[in-house]
Amino acid sequence: MRTVRLVVSSLAALSLLSACGSAEGTDADTTVETSAAASLPVATDAVATSAAPATDAPTTVAPNPDKPTVDIPATLPTELVVTDLVEGTGPAAEAGDIVVVNYVGVRSVDGTEFDNSYDRGEPFSVTLGAGMVIKGWDEGLVGIKQGGRRQLDIPADLAYGDNPQGDVIQPGDALTFVVDAVAVISIPDASQAPQVTVTGGPNVTEIATVDLVEGEGTEIATGQHVYIHLIAFRADTGEQIDSSWSGGAPIDFTYDNGELMASIESSMAGMKVGGRRQITIPFEQGFGAGGNEQLGLPPSTDVVLVIDLLASY
Repeated sequence: MRTVRLVVSSLAALSLLSACGSAEGTDADTTVETSAAASLPVATDAVATSAAPATDAPTTVAPNPDKPTVDIPATLPTELVVTDLVEGTGPAAEAGDIVVVNYVGVRSVDGTEFDNSYDRGEPFSVTLGAGMVIKGWDEGLVGIKQGGRRQLDIPADLAYGDNPQGDVIQPGDALTFVVDAVAVISIPDASQAPQVTVTGGPNVTEIATVDLVEGEGTEIATGQHVYIHLIAFRADTGEQIDSSWSGGAPIDFTYDNGELMASIESSMAGMKVGGRRQITIPFEQGFGAGGNEQLGLPPSTDVVLVIDLLASY
């Protein structure tokens, strides 16, 4: 089972560990070999968090009809050139937003492709302005909208400078990317965390849900990638025991794919983006009779979750 990147001390992390049975292999999720990372548009001092091609992957892949062609510029760029090929819809991406993209990257001088996400079958996520990617991306993706397609012609000083990358990118290379925005996700900060009071009570025998806010976005579907914020409470006392809001980073996972407790995923059915749902989970379907000492959840104690569905795609 693929494990998602864990948020330290969060309920989601413990749920994942419970579901997977072990934390073995977690470190592998945040480590990418240099040769693989070099093919991604990451900054030279950053760690790639997108799935890189496996070393034993086939050397040939079937053509992807969604993969765009890249027209190289007539002259090599000396400054960043941003061209919107498709406008897109919705809010424009700002610094701090998560932008999920597919892309093709080539050398501007001759059009030699060095990487693309389409053949890997998994888009690449970047937090704008966080230094995760080359400066040409951090600056060039500001303003892109979901569904938009943008060409970035990036001079060497905003790419990798005089540092060669992999077998294709040479010192001083300008790079050209065509980037498709799969999703633009604005992440609320901790000050926007919901103020929810949970009244303590006896254990329940069945999962109970109530929508505190009806979402106005799309309804989540099996196989979609989703972003949520989550607050956890002891059901017996109403005491808050954990929150992803405090760390700032939302929890992301593939919905209905066994990455969270089955009781959590099933309780999210029907949620729409922008929605907030309170879920009471019997201890038998949560952390069991043993409870969870790290969370401060006593044995045989139900848990109440408040989940905000931030985005799905």
